[in-house]
Amino acid sequence: MFAQPSLAADTGHTAWMLTATALVLFMTIPGLSLFYAGLVRAKNVLSVLMQCFAITGLMSLLWFVAGYSIAFGTDGVEPGAYIGDMGNLFLANVSLDSVRNGIPETLFVMFQMTFAVITPALIVGGFAERMKFSAMLLFSAAWMLLVYAPVCHWVWGGGWLGNMGLQDFAGGTVVHITAGVAALVAAVMMGPRRGFGQTAMPPHNLTMTVTGAGMLWVGWFGFNAGSALAADNSAAMAMLVTHLSAACGSLAWMTMEWIRHGKPSVLGIVTGMVAGLGTITPASGSVGPAAAVVIGLSAGVVCYFATITLKNTLKVDDSLDVFPVHGVGGILGTILIGVFAAPSLGIFSGNGFSDGVSSMGGQLYIQIFGVVVTFVFALIGSWLLLKVVDQLVGLRVDDEQETEGLDLVLHDERGYDL
Repeated sequence: MFAQPSLAADTGHTAWMLTATALVLFMTIPGLSLFYAGLVRAKNVLSVLMQCFAITGLMSLLWFVAGYSIAFGTDGVEPGAYIGDMGNLFLANVSLDSVRNGIPETLFVMFQMTFAVITPALIVGGFAERMKFSAMLLFSAAWMLLVYAPVCHWVWGGGWLGNMGLQDFAGGTVVHITAGVAALVAAVMMGPRRGFGQTAMPPHNLTMTVTGAGMLWVGWFGFNAGSALAADNSAAMAMLVTHLSAACGSLAWMTMEWIRHGKPSVLGIVTGMVAGLGTITPASGSVGPAAAVVIGLSAGVVCYFATITLKNTLKVDDSLDVFPVHGVGGILGTILIGVFAAPSLGIFSGNGFSDGVSSMGGQLYIQIFGVVVTFVFALIGSWLLLKVVDQLVGLRVDDEQETEGLDLVLHDERGYDL
């Protein structure tokens, strides 16, 4: 996503990116908010909606203050390998007339801001129904600035992973692996919800979840096709492969449930859709339609078994399956670029390998290396930040508060009559 500023904004590209930016924000509020809120129990529905809404506001402000500068700041000079040069703190040097990647820089700032909003919001699903609101705010703020923004710079802002040749068109490493790993760390550190594994915790409103899922599917076109930063052939291909992967992911997950349990579920088909979308995200600018079908089908099957393994075998209460869907999907999609982006694969390949890499093996090594580095950095960073927040305010509500529900305990409101 990084390029040196150009001389003038293209009106066609600008029009598309205005639309794409709105679509990505639409993914968080209302899309992700409704998707998550429907999955929790009725006594916690408002807490999840509140978390997503508060994250949207706080991350937007922090992106203005420092996030953009950490991730993309250049101040007109060559970007650093690990973080931006802080030349754009409080959006200094970003003016009405400044242009970046062929669009107004203000629009580039806003588009990237929506990514900085939804990534911490994804983590909410890992600790849903048990984290203090104050702890959530502190952790999300620090995590966006100290984990998300640096990785964003490494991959998209002219940093070392992007220069190495890592392909991540729209966020397999930057968004899905970082958020998935953070959710996993939070779930392990905080422990399971009271009654996990003993008491059924079914979603309280699947109608709400399906509504949010539909919004995510539509909004994801802004997420992936918008990452072309232009209204061009690359954006069109990204939109096509995104849709195909989502369709295949949903059908694959549904089929796995049908085979194993005798009936397909609504929850399964929408979760498979999200798995298909998350897995194609890094590859959406590199592969063709045939590869998208394979990636989507793989996502539905692999993420399905990852979810079962994490909950039933490892007994980790990642409340809303953030790691097995987003984390595993991001890992799978990022690695599969090294296979399906090879020009020699014909209909499977899209734009081919990055400059300087001519072999499937070479690109596959780079993709795996990028996955490992991102995973380890997100794991260590998230663990340290959660430890600090725990010392400052404590991470978890007490048992009595958890039993009563976060809506009433933390916000003095009820979303539903219980």
